[in-house]
Amino acid sequence: MAKVSKKRAAANAKVDAEKLYPIDEAMALVKDVNTTKFDASVDLHIRLGVDPRKADQALRGTVSLPHGTGKTKRVLVFCTPDKEEEAKAAGADFVGLDEMIQKVQGGWTDVDVVVAMPQVMAKVGRIGRILGPRGLMPNPKTGTVTPDVASAVAEVKKGKISFRVDKYGIIHTSVGRVSFEPNKLKDNALEVLNTIIKMKPSSAKGTYMKSVTIASTMSPGIKVDPKSIK
Repeated sequence: MAKVSKKRAAANAKVDAEKLYPIDEAMALVKDVNTTKFDASVDLHIRLGVDPRKADQALRGTVSLPHGTGKTKRVLVFCTPDKEEEAKAAGADFVGLDEMIQKVQGGWTDVDVVVAMPQVMAKVGRIGRILGPRGLMPNPKTGTVTPDVASAVAEVKKGKISFRVDKYGIIHTSVGRVSFEPNKLKDNALEVLNTIIKMKPSSAKGTYMKSVTIASTMSPGIKVDPKSIK
């Protein structure tokens, strides 16, 4: 059994594993129990009463976090030459088509988000087996396949994130960093949670939001009371 550090043991002692914490309290606590020296990510883990094998319950979507993610996302844009300058002006880190596709084919995937124009998707589809497993494949549902690549880039840079339910019915997504004030973490978390609540499939039976847990990169999980989500 792995040995627990003194810091982690002290953090674990501050969290009651059985308690459902009001969201305000949970956001203050996640900062208090952080054990890292770096500005760790604060993540939500939402277990839903859905069957991801059914197309209408395989939830995926986007949300713009009011206070951003606290991380500058690197954006790659696949576009026609006439849109390259627009994409760069909006903040895209990498722009192009054939030469960028070749770069990805060579194993390069050092980006966080990929945006593409609809008319170049046939070419981008060739690298789907590389982008897909990394969650980087552009998709119209997340606004990353669009003729207006500049707007898509600007939204990502401002704090737009995408999420999807995994095969276990859980959505994992970052809502900021431990350096954020608790109220900013709360605002970001509520934006995500309320978006997911609105997306409830009509075919989902029983309890929809089964559990909500918040944790930073190296901290214990803190259970959030669903009743405190307004």
